Amino acid sequence: MLSSLRIQNFALIDRLELKLGAGLNVLTGETGAGKSIILDAIDVILGGKVNSRMIRTGASKAMLEATFQVNTALEQWLKEREIDLLEDNSVVCCRELAVAKGSLRSRSRVNGVLVNRPSIAQLRQCLVEITAQGQTIQLMIPALQRDLLDFYGGSELLQQRHLVASLFEQATNGKKALESRRQSEQQRLQRLDLVAYQLKELQSAELKDFEELSQLEIERDRLSHVVELQQLSYQVYQILYQQDREQLAAADLLAKAEDMLTDMVNYDKELESILEMVRSAVTQVVEAGHQINSYGNGLETDEQRLEEVEERIQTLKQICRKYGPSLENAMSYYESLQEEWAELTDSGQSLEELEEEYQKQEAQLIKACHELTTRREKAALALERQLVDQLKPLAMEKVIFQCCINPTSPAANGSDKVEFKWSQNPGEKVQPLAATASGGEMSRFLLALKACFSDSESSSRTLIFDEIDAGVSGKVAQAIATKLHQISQKHQVLCVTHQPLIAAMADTHFRVDKEIIDECHNGSDIRTVVRVKTLGDRRTRREELAELTGGHSATDAIAFADSLLARAAAQREKS
Repeated sequence: MLSSLRIQNFALIDRLELKLGAGLNVLTGETGAGKSIILDAIDVILGGKVNSRMIRTGASKAMLEATFQVNTALEQWLKEREIDLLEDNSVVCCRELAVAKGSLRSRSRVNGVLVNRPSIAQLRQCLVEITAQGQTIQLMIPALQRDLLDFYGGSELLQQRHLVASLFEQATNGKKALESRRQSEQQRLQRLDLVAYQLKELQSAELKDFEELSQLEIERDRLSHVVELQQLSYQVYQILYQQDREQLAAADLLAKAEDMLTDMVNYDKELESILEMVRSAVTQVVEAGHQINSYGNGLETDEQRLEEVEERIQTLKQICRKYGPSLENAMSYYESLQEEWAELTDSGQSLEELEEEYQKQEAQLIKACHELTTRREKAALALERQLVDQLKPLAMEKVIFQCCINPTSPAANGSDKVEFKWSQNPGEKVQPLAATASGGEMSRFLLALKACFSDSESSSRTLIFDEIDAGVSGKVAQAIATKLHQISQKHQVLCVTHQPLIAAMADTHFRVDKEIIDECHNGSDIRTVVRVKTLGDRRTRREELAELTGGHSATDAIAFADSLLARAAAQREKS
């Protein structure tokens, strides 16, 4: 239940604090007095769309706050988000609007905790439902009529609809996968042939080491220059270690230098470091001479090996030209081809398996749609009976209402087209709601529909009706007043009306007026503001009803207002 409303700098409202009661709350006032602004404020608090024009002229920010008493759905919503109740078991929803540098900022809080728009949208469903006569246009849309029937059908029907939506998504994805596989099968087979050929070529190359090519080129150079290497190694050996008698080798010369330095060290110890270097050089030269000699002796001409190396080099260079540029690149490409081959040959289900899976998914969808249709037909019968019962007291005693369900192709919402049809007059054929209903009839139909839903709801909410009585008068207005009162026994109702018959039934009555004020008290800043007054006694209510009746407080209008209040009091006591 909405217990209070506080508004600052919103539209024409500078400041407003409103205390609402249980039962039927009514807002009356002249056309254009600002009654709908109050309903707009509630809508904004609970996540409605906003724009900078909503902030009162001359102000940079607006604040709107609504306090609700907790109900079961609200308590669950708070628990899921770990938001605590206030001490009086109430919930304060606040929305702040601010304009800065030409841009509008908006923040929503619940009991002081910042919440996002999706959360506020869920919260709204727990707290209020706003109904305006403009919704009668939406009622003519078959898709909305189907949604209304499903909602009326309750949680089991909605769960079945959710299952259908899930199965439809699976079937749609299965069909896409199947069509994609069919379309790509030719390309896949062509690619398989190419990958198979390249894999065979790379496999035959037996690539194991990305340095193999450079190593083979070194071996080829050695094998093709064996004679030169033998001759040169012998010459190096001679120079380093063994020369003829006429010419000393490097080792002999170094040994001679070593002897001289040994003698010199006897006279100057500082030469010991030089002597050590020469001794080391002698050792290294001797070792180098032995190794070059062994190298030369080990060289042999191997024409067959040279031919093998040349062939291998040509093979690897061919591989590099096609899959390289380097051998390392070719080996990486080979690995990627192996992965692609695995995907192409074993990338999930085969075409036959996909076809079988899609047929299975389609069968499950059709079965679930059939079950949904059955549940809808059951709900439709119940809605037909209850809605006719709700319409009869609204001066539509002979109405016939049918909730027609016709088959369509399976979709996320099932395989049904739902259409509301009715006949208001005996002997007339039932026709679509959109084709025959007048504005007043649609208002009554919408009110009766809301009454059906309010009876089926387990959690109490605030139902807001914005001029639901437009286009009706007399007996019909009285019937609407009675219906609103009946609904208010279970739900708090907030209603904007111009009908004195409806206003007389109010448990709490507010009058909305526009007022011109001088904010600076010097005539320089004249502003228009909205004021709301609670009509708490019989005299003020009588005067307001008289105004609604005759536009003035004449004796006859006052008398009529008294009779309305007396009749309303008697009816409330009776109910």
